[in-house]
Amino acid sequence: QVQLVESGGGLVQPGGSLRLSCAASGAIFSINDMGWYRQAPGKEREWVATITSDSRTNYADSVKGRFTISRDNAKNTVYLQMSSLKPEDTAKYYCKADLIAYTSPYYRALEVWGQGTLLTVSS
Repeated sequence: QVQLVESGGGLVQPGGSLRLSCAASGAIFSINDMGWYRQAPGKEREWVATITSDSRTNYADSVKGRFTISRDNAKNTVYLQMSSLKPEDTAKYYCKADLIAYTSPYYRALEVWGQGTLLTVSS
């Protein structure tokens, strides 16, 4: 089994910073794109940022310049450094990985989601 586990959510004041982490574990052969998504109460899940296996990044306009996505391939971990946080950033944040799992003798392409971590931005 392959799983993603997010951590680092919490309560932050407007203008503050926080870093989310998401670690992948299990029978992983390789990980391609990793990304962060978020879902605010009563809203659809939206894409936040993506990082490729060679660390090319892309961001939603709403977070560009404030959030930074990075990854540590040795640890199968993706991070989201968030700064200048706003109340509208309040949401449950999910990570996603497109990966190849290996269970001998089979390789499988999977899209795996974490369970989410909650960020609340409020004074």
